[in-house]
Amino acid sequence: MKNLLDDLNPAQREAVEHTEGPLLILAGAGSGKTRVLTYRVAYLIAHKGVSPMNILAVTFTNKAAKEMGERINQLLPQRTASPWVATIHSTCAKILRRHIDLMGFTPRFTIYDEDDQLSLIKRLMEELELPKLRFPPALVRAKIEWAKNNLIGDEEYGRDSRDYLERVVAEVYEHYQQRLRSYDALDFSDLIMKTVELFSAFPHILGHYQQRFRYILVDEYQDTNYAQYRWLNLLASAHHNLCVVGDDDQSIYGWRGADVRNILDFEKDYPKAKVVKLERNYRSTQMILQAAGSVVKNNFGRKGKQLWTEREGGEKIILIGCGDEREEAASILQVIEDLMRRERRRYGDFAILYRTNAQSRILEEEFKREAIPYTIVGGLRFYERREVKDILAYLRVIANPLDETSLLRVINVPPRGIGEGTRAKIVRYAQEQSIPLFEAMQRVAEVEGLQTSYRRAVEGFVRLITQLQVESRNISLPKLVEMTIARTGYRSLLEAQGTLEAQGRMENLGELLNSVRDFAERNPQPSLQAYLEEVSLLTEIDGWEGTSQAVTLMTLHNAKGLEFPVVFICGLEEGLFPVTHSLDSLEKLEEERRLFYVGLTRAKDRVILTYAKRRRKFEGNYRSIPSCFLGEIPPELLEKRVPDSGWGGGWKSEFTPFGLKKGSVIRHSSWGEGVVMKSEGSGENLKLTVMFPGHSLKKILAKYADLEIISY
Repeated sequence: MKNLLDDLNPAQREAVEHTEGPLLILAGAGSGKTRVLTYRVAYLIAHKGVSPMNILAVTFTNKAAKEMGERINQLLPQRTASPWVATIHSTCAKILRRHIDLMGFTPRFTIYDEDDQLSLIKRLMEELELPKLRFPPALVRAKIEWAKNNLIGDEEYGRDSRDYLERVVAEVYEHYQQRLRSYDALDFSDLIMKTVELFSAFPHILGHYQQRFRYILVDEYQDTNYAQYRWLNLLASAHHNLCVVGDDDQSIYGWRGADVRNILDFEKDYPKAKVVKLERNYRSTQMILQAAGSVVKNNFGRKGKQLWTEREGGEKIILIGCGDEREEAASILQVIEDLMRRERRRYGDFAILYRTNAQSRILEEEFKREAIPYTIVGGLRFYERREVKDILAYLRVIANPLDETSLLRVINVPPRGIGEGTRAKIVRYAQEQSIPLFEAMQRVAEVEGLQTSYRRAVEGFVRLITQLQVESRNISLPKLVEMTIARTGYRSLLEAQGTLEAQGRMENLGELLNSVRDFAERNPQPSLQAYLEEVSLLTEIDGWEGTSQAVTLMTLHNAKGLEFPVVFICGLEEGLFPVTHSLDSLEKLEEERRLFYVGLTRAKDRVILTYAKRRRKFEGNYRSIPSCFLGEIPPELLEKRVPDSGWGGGWKSEFTPFGLKKGSVIRHSSWGEGVVMKSEGSGENLKLTVMFPGHSLKKILAKYADLEIISY
């Protein structure tokens, strides 16, 4: 074990050896947090004699969980049992499979993804005659998800509704939960919420898992929402052996419920907690770390770390000002070609990061024009493609015939003569009889107003599903999927079309079959239910594998946890990065700044930042202002390449009119410290709009205000 600890630096070793009681590991970017987690698990087992069965390690992506599990197994002697290493959602799903019958569901419940949720919400809104234009289903879904992430059930949400929109959401939320229960289905947020409900309602079950998981390790703790926070603290409340690893400077998911206060307040939750800071960076050059640190230090909501590296010096941050977005894309390609020639780089060394997916279009066009290979992370994912979703829906019906959303998706796919009118009559019959939709299909002869041909079509569909259900008990999982593709008529349909598009869709089904075979090889007892669960819990980044043959394009959010030799961050303009809606609150602006910090610290060797003088938005071509974040990087760290046709040397004045810029921090004699959100005019006529925490937005004439500048 001495040799194992010798692989760690002093701070890492301190974190590994502190095994009893709460532990907060503040792990800076590139500081080796995965190494600390894996070595800590190995140390508990090999040195402290802890049973692997008593250890739970959770993270947020299947990719991270797989990597962690593999690295732990490499550190342990052969034949040592493996600890429970998984995502939080898959862990909750497994717990619920064992106990959810106590809550009115069956262990074979279906897990609804975002597409399934939207489909169900749209149907409910049609039934409730709610206008979709006024109340977009995506907005309703987001508000329901927010409620669940905060452990607010439909009844409580309805009681607390304050305006018309919330009352509409409450009505949909109530019916949505009723339908999920009747379909024997949970959505993604339910996995956490229902597990918290299970632990709260049945203390003996909570006690069982508290004794089972005596040592809990949590990766990316800054990304936890309230429901996840409650779940973790319930599990840890018996022994307090909770080790959380995270970086408050990399908390970038507030828009989907993550609460940075969970990591900032850890010592309040656990006053006896030990805190270890991992500040040595193994990834980036000193130049990159200086730039990143200069940016993130402007945030108030942080604990503070000082990252350092033995990679002294490094290349300056390149800042390129461009005329428009097409010139920006061309400049990026030019830099790539230049670095490949001068530094013998490969395409896989480069990553282009942007704030929104829409920014990829111009980049893709330029890459295609120049025949440069690229790959996009976060576009239409494999499991979201129509033909893949169709076959998965068939498999979900085979596993759970109560899943009405999947039933309605495939009842006439491929076309079998069951039109909208027939479906409506069967749905109405099911509602009148208070029976599941599939049972209504089985009793289609009792449905009034259906012609014989339509009844026979429905009976044929029921026979197909019933036969596949019987076969599923007797044949292997890959064989079942192959049989489903064939017997449903999907393969024949695509073969008959004979188009290139149909051929591509057939290839996608072949890849789906490959994924099933891969799952069967990885799991000793591969079940249909387990495969569907794994697919439903995949994240955008799980399917990505880096390649030396292509440039990677992705959003900054998707880049978290990854690293590349050379990183471009494009579109650094006010209203784009930071995005417009972040400018109305200090918390949102600070999250945007953390996102920029994450982008900078993905780079090992070089960072190139770009902005455009004009950018097309909707139907217009608008003048842009450089991002306030650019002014937070010390000028001596920048190599500025601003074309004469662009802003020229005038870009600095865009950041610092009268010495202040958007994002500057000031102190007022009465209101304390605040952040400049907007500046108007210049010189003696400069007017500032400032956000002071605890106060409303204040408008100040800079000339007469008693201001102290904290940071530019």
